[in-house]
Amino acid sequence: MSHAEPTPTTAPSATPGTGARPAGLIPRHDMAVIWVLLAAAFVAILNETTMNMAIPHLIDDLHITPLMAQWVTSAFMLTMAVVIPTTGFLLRRFTTRQMFLAALALFSGGTLMAALAIGFPMLLGARIVQASGTAIMMPLLMTTVMNLVPPASRGRMMGRVSIVISLAPAIGPTLAGVLLDHFTWRAIFVVVLPIALVAMAIGWRWLTNVGEQTHAPLDVLSVVLSAFGFGGLVFGLSQIGALAGGSGSALPMMIALGVGVVGLAVFLWRQVLLQRKDDALLDLRVFASRDFSLSMVQMFLLSVAFFGAITVLPLFLQKGLSLGTTEAGLVVLPGALAMGLLGPVIGRIYDARGTRILLIPGSILATAMLWLYTTLSTATPVWVVLIAQTLLSMGLALSFTPLFTASLASLTPKFYSYGSAVIGTVQQVAGAAGIAVMIAVFTVVVNANGGTEVPHAVAAGSRMTFVIAAVIATITIIGAFIIRKPEDNSEHADEEGAVPAMH
Repeated sequence: MSHAEPTPTTAPSATPGTGARPAGLIPRHDMAVIWVLLAAAFVAILNETTMNMAIPHLIDDLHITPLMAQWVTSAFMLTMAVVIPTTGFLLRRFTTRQMFLAALALFSGGTLMAALAIGFPMLLGARIVQASGTAIMMPLLMTTVMNLVPPASRGRMMGRVSIVISLAPAIGPTLAGVLLDHFTWRAIFVVVLPIALVAMAIGWRWLTNVGEQTHAPLDVLSVVLSAFGFGGLVFGLSQIGALAGGSGSALPMMIALGVGVVGLAVFLWRQVLLQRKDDALLDLRVFASRDFSLSMVQMFLLSVAFFGAITVLPLFLQKGLSLGTTEAGLVVLPGALAMGLLGPVIGRIYDARGTRILLIPGSILATAMLWLYTTLSTATPVWVVLIAQTLLSMGLALSFTPLFTASLASLTPKFYSYGSAVIGTVQQVAGAAGIAVMIAVFTVVVNANGGTEVPHAVAAGSRMTFVIAAVIATITIIGAFIIRKPEDNSEHADEEGAVPAMH
């Protein structure tokens, strides 16, 4: 396969009258592009976690089993895991505007289908369409930020990106809880749809293209291998919880995990071959950067601990402390708001001081709160959980923003889209693994102690899952000391696309 030369599109504009942009200054038009992408990504990711609270309502309204209802969330994660690895190629093959409109069209279409769903199959299909659009948004946002924002301001802008990544999923259950207390589950989609349509209209009118496009051919075999590899892993992991609860079979899980491992191995091998001609679907040369590789390991461990813990915590609040749906959502809301508000501040600190001043206290704080969670019981006051969750969220905010920024800043512009795709893939696979392991352990312990109707059993299961999360988080303290901020000047990048680290 031949590879055509890159075709440049709109590049970051210089400051009028100077011929060059002052360090750190972001032109107004570029900021408008970023704000449109931030708003669209926020809406798309907000929808990822809203359906967790609606599962009991779906069971009653659609007359389905709990296992079937869980697929509303599992299918979303599965689709994300399949689509995100392809976005590195897609973002270089198609323009920013084309990808944005495609993502919002898919998301809006899926949202409308879900609001009008007349049965479970239609709702499940709608969630798959929604997820296809959502999977494009975050890599598109990160890649655009890296192309438009000068190095001196990247931490500040990635702080705003972290608002989307952390605040939107955390607010989702709270929003859903309020809506479900007053309306049917369809209201979740009815509220989101007009916001998505407005964002798409604004993007249609104002969004322009950034970065460079290529005409490299799409390797269909890589797409198929990616689907089997990442899809098989996420599907297999999603079956662990059902198996632990006695409602699943080990055979489908083992087959899925086996297909996933083999598919992923062949996929990675093919990418190594294709990247020699710059035709890879997911270029693995991003891992030539030491800081990128270390950041991905750190992000994987944090995501496993975070997603696993945040999935179990609402169960503890509702079944262990007997809180209502809205009350449980409000307990985690202050932490979500703290993550969002701290994002830009943390980004500015990163720009000025680098990674260690953030990562070290962040990893220690998050780890300490997870160890505190291992002491929760039915007698624990709600205010203790609220404060602990807020501090945990602050620790994660101190960690995720510098990780996003340092990992992508360690690459040259050619690899931004691939780096963004890797970040999204790592988060999805780590999230699926964390949720699968934590729910499986939670289910086994709870069932051994009397079931979910027994508060002490729920507390015991929660404590055990938090022990696992705390142990995993403890490892990240080591990584916090060795991940560094890359040089701001990418002109010194090596031939493989990595930027030397600061010492």
